[in-house]
Amino acid sequence: MRSLKPMALILTLILSLGLTSCGSSKKKNNGAPGSSNASMDDRDMGADGMELELNGDSDAGKAGALQTVYFAFNSSSLNSDTRAALQSNAEFLKNNGSVEIQVEGHCDERGGVQYNLALGERRAMAVKQYLISMGVNSSRISTISFGKERPIAFGHDEGSWSKNRRANFVVTAK
Repeated sequence: MRSLKPMALILTLILSLGLTSCGSSKKKNNGAPGSSNASMDDRDMGADGMELELNGDSDAGKAGALQTVYFAFNSSSLNSDTRAALQSNAEFLKNNGSVEIQVEGHCDERGGVQYNLALGERRAMAVKQYLISMGVNSSRISTISFGKERPIAFGHDEGSWSKNRRANFVVTAK
């Protein structure tokens, strides 16, 4: 009986090594945006040569030349800097006719949840309306508000708050 235990152990080790060596060494594409193994179908270049990724966003620089725009405190008005960035975004969208986007409205941490959701919606809609006025087809633009729920800066000061008062762009189709 004693001679069977070492033999069983050796057989178990051989089988274990054999089974683990049968696995593929090729990495699989998990389809996650921004993953280093995203397929070329999910990631390519826009007409301007910048990276354009399905579900890529302007905050991360993966939405071609689309730029995130910023707002003043408690405002959905478009200032001159915002309008300039949106003009550039409109040109990009007109040059890339198959690209569809979602405009996400965001707020800083101040104010209530419902108030900030409404303000984020006004910001997203102001951006959408401006892009439409610049010649982008409205059917290519959807909007959503996240209010204060998705900050990109986590400080409790004006520097952080100003980065969170924004509308960013997500590529929903290319």
